[in-house]
Amino acid sequence: MKLGKLDNDTLERLILDRFKKTRSESFGAPHIGMDCAMLDFGGDLIVCSCDPITSADAKHIGALSVHVNCNDAAAGGAEPVALLVTLLLPPSETEETVAKIAKDLQDAAERAGVDIIGGHTEVTDAVTRVTTCTTVLARTPKTKTLCGAKPGDAIVMTKWAGLEGTMLIASDKPELLAGLPAETVARARALSKHLSVVPESRIAMKNGAHAMHDVTEGGVLGAVWELAAQTHCGVTVDKDAIPVSEETRAIADAANVDPYRLMASGSMLIACENGEKMQNALSDAGIPAAVIGRITARDFRFTDGSPIDPPAADELYRLF
Repeated sequence: MKLGKLDNDTLERLILDRFKKTRSESFGAPHIGMDCAMLDFGGDLIVCSCDPITSADAKHIGALSVHVNCNDAAAGGAEPVALLVTLLLPPSETEETVAKIAKDLQDAAERAGVDIIGGHTEVTDAVTRVTTCTTVLARTPKTKTLCGAKPGDAIVMTKWAGLEGTMLIASDKPELLAGLPAETVARARALSKHLSVVPESRIAMKNGAHAMHDVTEGGVLGAVWELAAQTHCGVTVDKDAIPVSEETRAIADAANVDPYRLMASGSMLIACENGEKMQNALSDAGIPAAVIGRITARDFRFTDGSPIDPPAADELYRLF
């Protein structure tokens, strides 16, 4: 099998089609494009999501474990509250590494405004590098749930394509970037401060968001596909309107990767009726944003009519 996420057809055929809703507390069985699950125990809804971090160096894994999972909850319109973290370590790791990861987890949790309330730690030869799997618990009022994207909605993108992947390549694959100016590489590494989408989620929820999706594996084009798939719609995307930073363009060229298919935690897609209003609200809060396309009734195409391919393995997997 190929590295990375299972493709959508395989995911549905082998896994999702087998899961059924049987409890009244759950909102439904999982499906393509949905990163969060919701539970109703009375009062606010509980929003849950979990994600592993497998491709990052140990020096990044604490912050990524926090932000990637909080971002999933934020993309569901919820306020992250707490995290459960499973930490798997190969026998070659040291106590110093464990202590550093724990500190990074706590530092990131404080920045995100969440508590780490439990989890599991284990040394195992089943992994060859440090791996985490984190579950986020969040809450949202029943009256503020997202209604889902619909044809005609604008698609607003925050920040830049390939954000997370650019940071990881700059930090962990310096041998690929020998020809680039040191200042470019330094700015790329500094993108780590933009990994959270919790701030834009709060703004989007106040300004008419119908659906949101954080850009992770498969990059912005994979995320656009998944955003529309949540409600069985299509998309039209203006590729030239997708923001790509100078650092990402330089590093993508040097590493020979596609920035539009490069993981980009820290970037959010927002479907809404008034894209200009949403863009202005985000910009007023200091969050770069651009309208990159629209939700359609069917098909996944660029504005020139060419098709957008379904989500595929992230470009980062070719390098790590």
